Formats: sequence, structure tokens, C-alpha cells
Amino acid sequence: MKTTVEIADELLDEARKVASREGITLRAVIEAGLRKEVRERRRSKPFRLRRATFRGRGLRPELVGASWEKIRDLTYEGSSE
Repeated sequence: MKTTVEIADELLDEARKVASREGITLRAVIEAGLRKEVRERRRSKPFRLRRATFRGRGLRPELVGASWEKIRDLTYEGSSE
């Protein structure tokens, strides 16, 4: 399949040098790089954020129904800006 992609000039120059040095085509270098990248990405697990909860009783009673701005302001109360 033919497709068009933009590659940084410096990277393309390096890929051409590799191809020339190894006596292979630029296409072979690009395909090998894509295969390696696809294989590595397929192997890696997607990022999962660990559960980071704490023991507590939830929101303070006086903040139930409060706006996010009020909660935020209380969070930073007393800290230097």
C-alpha cells in the first residue's frame, strides 16, 4: 500500500544512512521500525491508575452541597500563593 507521511529531515537522513550502510532499502528500514514499534506497543499493558483511597468519613458535613470553588478555597486556605 502506498501512503504519504511527513518525516523530520534529520530522521530521514539517518534512516537513509542506515539503509545505505546495511545495503537495504529505505523502505525496509522504515518497515522494520514500524514493526518493532507496533510489536512493543501491543505487548505493553495500558496505563492503569492505582486505587488511591484513604480511610475517612467522606465530605465534611458543612461542605455537602458546597461549590467546587468553596472546597478549593478551603483546600488552599492558609497557604502562601
